[in-house]
Amino acid sequence: MSISEDDVEKFLDDNPAFAKQYFEKKLRTESWDSNESEILFELIQDMQESINMEKVVFKTLRRIRSLIHADRCSLFMYRQRNGTPELATRLFNIQEGSTLEECLVSPDSEIVYPLDIGIVGYVAQTKKTMNIKDVTECAQFSPFVDELTDYTTKSILATPILNGKDLVAVILAINKLNGPYFTSSDETLFLKYLNFASLNLKIYHLSYLHNCETRRGQVLLWSANKVFEELTDIERQFHKAFYTVRAYLNCDRYSVGLLDMTKQKEFFDLWPVLLGEVPPYSGPRTPDGREIVFYKVIDYILHGKEDIKVIPNPTPDHWALVTGLPTYVAESGFEGPLDESGWTVKNVLSMPIVNKKEEIVGVVTFYNRKDGKPFDEQDETLMESLTQFLGWSVLNTDTYDKMNKLENRKDIAQDMVLYHVKCDKDEIQEILPTREKLGKEPSECEEEELASILKEELPGPTKFEIYEFRFSDFDCTELDLVKCGIQMYYELGVVKKFQIPQEVLVRFVYSISKGYRKITYHNWRHGFNVAQTMFTLLMTGKLKRYYTDLEALAMVTAALCHDIDHRGTNNLYQMKSQNPLAKLHGSSILERHHLEFGKFLLSEEKENNVSKDR
Repeated sequence: MSISEDDVEKFLDDNPAFAKQYFEKKLRTESWDSNESEILFELIQDMQESINMEKVVFKTLRRIRSLIHADRCSLFMYRQRNGTPELATRLFNIQEGSTLEECLVSPDSEIVYPLDIGIVGYVAQTKKTMNIKDVTECAQFSPFVDELTDYTTKSILATPILNGKDLVAVILAINKLNGPYFTSSDETLFLKYLNFASLNLKIYHLSYLHNCETRRGQVLLWSANKVFEELTDIERQFHKAFYTVRAYLNCDRYSVGLLDMTKQKEFFDLWPVLLGEVPPYSGPRTPDGREIVFYKVIDYILHGKEDIKVIPNPTPDHWALVTGLPTYVAESGFEGPLDESGWTVKNVLSMPIVNKKEEIVGVVTFYNRKDGKPFDEQDETLMESLTQFLGWSVLNTDTYDKMNKLENRKDIAQDMVLYHVKCDKDEIQEILPTREKLGKEPSECEEEELASILKEELPGPTKFEIYEFRFSDFDCTELDLVKCGIQMYYELGVVKKFQIPQEVLVRFVYSISKGYRKITYHNWRHGFNVAQTMFTLLMTGKLKRYYTDLEALAMVTAALCHDIDHRGTNNLYQMKSQNPLAKLHGSSILERHHLEFGKFLLSEEKENNVSKDR
């Protein structure tokens, strides 16, 4: 069937709306081609004129919003913190007439999406574009932002921005204005113009990575330079390295906490806990089981006037130590200033300093990134490189050997002085009750008065048969054995001959008894039994005539001290357990330790039985 010209004219006259719609469509296509060229030119100009990523992306999204008739657009940047990926708002709610300042989100006002929440998180996970026609029918939709902003989301068009396989950001458009949802042509147009935003975001991302790697290289270079300037002291080594690289750390302040390297609690540390004098430790521990005790914190202040503060023996609740703990962040939210300067904490990055033996030697905490944003995975990588390098540098062979030697000697000295508590003023009253009998302390008494009291208090040689080879300690208390030990010195005749102060003698024998640990065999009873055997050989066995009085005194004293501070384990155990004793003595470990401990007691002025002038 053919249509004549008259029929066409008649149809157009009867349907003027059809003609109007037809010509508007033709003209709009021609106008769109012209506008598209102008828009593309303006976008390229923006990219050339501005290096500010947010400014370029803002202009791009504002134009895209008008092209696809979206109510608003937003930009979510991808990052990782503590190994957990998340998306944070950078540009939010770009609408018609919006300015960059209105849409740019400050770090303390961010809306953060974990990747397992919301359509934004799902797009980041799948790395695929999503066109949601009705959010109420989408299982991934999360309404919490709508609830925060009192807004109703109906439709969403969201796409990821990728750099290769790595996610950089997610951009989304919300609510189609001239229709119920975004069409496939809207999606095509959206993705077409996002190429400009994507290019700018990729440039920004690569520039940021380049900057981080440059800073990382400078940090390692300068820290290496300073580390090898100082090889004798870990504290000075860390201080020089951290102070030198401060310009590359991109933070307002940082602190270094140096950790006590004692691996396990010694008995002298446990004693106050067992006695109930101090509460048991209930705080966190390092992976190798050590209590977390910081002996010093060095605080580097970079905001305002640069300063360095050294905090010796900080309390466990000192802000420089607790601000890096998740519990502190959760409970306080960094509210209020932490020092007299009014400075407040906004965000922290706390990392351990681990040596090559995988032992934690310190903790460094960085505060407040200079641009106000939270620390991200690149900051973690940079700081981790620094702390790892410093941790390894601790193990310089010569330095570490010296430190170990000093640490072992210190542990053993503390072991002897603090654990083996010497006879005190109250304990001596159990043998020399001068308060009860004379109303004064032993040091205030004359030797004759002390001799009179001891004559009453000591059991004498016959009560417990100390002269007999059949002697048994089963019927004796440990205090009885102390008294018998004192009695043996009187029976040898050395107290009078060498004018040994009787108070000193009592303290000395009592201290020896306390020097033996509460173990199954090598305890005070064993030590006394050996001394009684030596005494019996000298006196009952008539061997004393072959020795001088000084030698007899020495032999009985040596017998009393021969297993003092025995650990209940043998030398092989000390070596395999890498006990500090094994590192210090090398061979005959426990024997050398008993000797050193006995010499230590004898060298004490108040315990020196034989006066220096005799």
